[in-house]
Amino acid sequence: MSENLLFLTGKLAEKSLHKVLADMQAAEHPQDFKYRIAQIGVSVAALMTPELILRRLPDAGDADKIVLPGLCRGDLTKLEEKYGIPVERGPEDLKDLPQYFGRGGKEPDLSRHDVRIFAEIVEAPDLTVDAIIRRAEKFRQQGADVIDLGCLPNTPFPHLPDAITALKASGFMVSVDSLNQEDLLLAGRSGADYLLSLNEKTLWIADEVAATPVLIPASPGNLRSLYRAIDVMRKKGKPFIADAILDPIPFGFADSLVRYHRLRKRYPDMQIMMGVGNLTELTDADTTGINAILFGIIAELGINAVLATSVSPHAVNAVAEADVARRVMHAAREDRRLPRDYSNGLLGLHDRRPFTYSDEEIAEIAAAIKDPSFRIQVNETGMHIYNRDGLFTDTDPFRLYPHLQVDDDASHAFYLGVELARAQIAWQLKKRYQQDEELEWGCNTVEKSPKARVAHRDASLKEKRARKEKE
Repeated sequence: MSENLLFLTGKLAEKSLHKVLADMQAAEHPQDFKYRIAQIGVSVAALMTPELILRRLPDAGDADKIVLPGLCRGDLTKLEEKYGIPVERGPEDLKDLPQYFGRGGKEPDLSRHDVRIFAEIVEAPDLTVDAIIRRAEKFRQQGADVIDLGCLPNTPFPHLPDAITALKASGFMVSVDSLNQEDLLLAGRSGADYLLSLNEKTLWIADEVAATPVLIPASPGNLRSLYRAIDVMRKKGKPFIADAILDPIPFGFADSLVRYHRLRKRYPDMQIMMGVGNLTELTDADTTGINAILFGIIAELGINAVLATSVSPHAVNAVAEADVARRVMHAAREDRRLPRDYSNGLLGLHDRRPFTYSDEEIAEIAAAIKDPSFRIQVNETGMHIYNRDGLFTDTDPFRLYPHLQVDDDASHAFYLGVELARAQIAWQLKKRYQQDEELEWGCNTVEKSPKARVAHRDASLKEKRARKEKE
């Protein structure tokens, strides 16, 4: 049985919303819902609030659900209490409604994953215990499940036991990564949960401590030595994780992927780890794409844990990207769908659908404007800025300046300058632009509150009102 939906919108978007919904119903595979549109008297959807809706919408009629513009802010529970039906936000751009309803009108479930992230603090011996805790908290916020303390060659780490104790007291799972047997033995006796890394020659350490070992080949690429270590641990009935070691480009990367494939085929149910830092850290490329590909491979092979690092400046958010990637790839695998339209977290530089309005549609919206406030939109042609006095288009904001008439209004000039700079970047990189919103950089975006996003614009409007009152 199809739903009966009530869409709320503003004056400027009403015609576009009618067209998008009509096109959806006329499509080859029409959406299974009936709909009605209510235009509640605001010019733009971003100005819609639950309080305003309560004042202007007497009832929901025979609707089963109310769909609001995605930019509508505020608590929706009071709307559900009054109208007695579910109320939800649609996409921020109404042109995304087909994709939104392609998911059944629901946000994709990215709450699940089956990969643990070990986030390595590479320079742990050089940090104080307090600094280690601060770094660990940052990694936990980015999605890390285990904090890995990296031990450096020929570098004393006298506070290793204290660091492990402090991390455990703060609720962290802890692993220690060292080539030194004494470090690993000390770490295990100090309460570490995992030890990286043991091979067939150092398995005796696993008999001395309770920590779960991560097994690696005794020499680079020697998969048979890893098999022997695995078989020993299996006979003992003790838990362990195996790591075939991911090599960097061009030093055996492809061959190392083959090793992981062989390892999984030989041991279908075994816990496997992959260290992704040899790609993210040692390749001068944006780590979002690298993590997307690696976690696609990880999802297909059923790898259970990753060791991620965040040392190089270009890999500063590699742990956060790993968290997004493991969730997206898990969902895509479970849904048997391509990893598209799950999240924009790994789309840093570009957007899949950056430009949603044609020149003709923008001109039609601009023609309906009756006030002096400027609106800005971006499409393939460039930046479009318009108010009641006209529509102006260019790819260079400096050429738009003479049309703005803001020489005597520094605050408004500053605001438009910021917005046009964002718009130009969006046009150059093929990104989605939304006025009064910061550009989205995937999971590298620094979140700000909705109020902070429009604070300068609101201050400018108050200043204008105050000047008019004085005049």
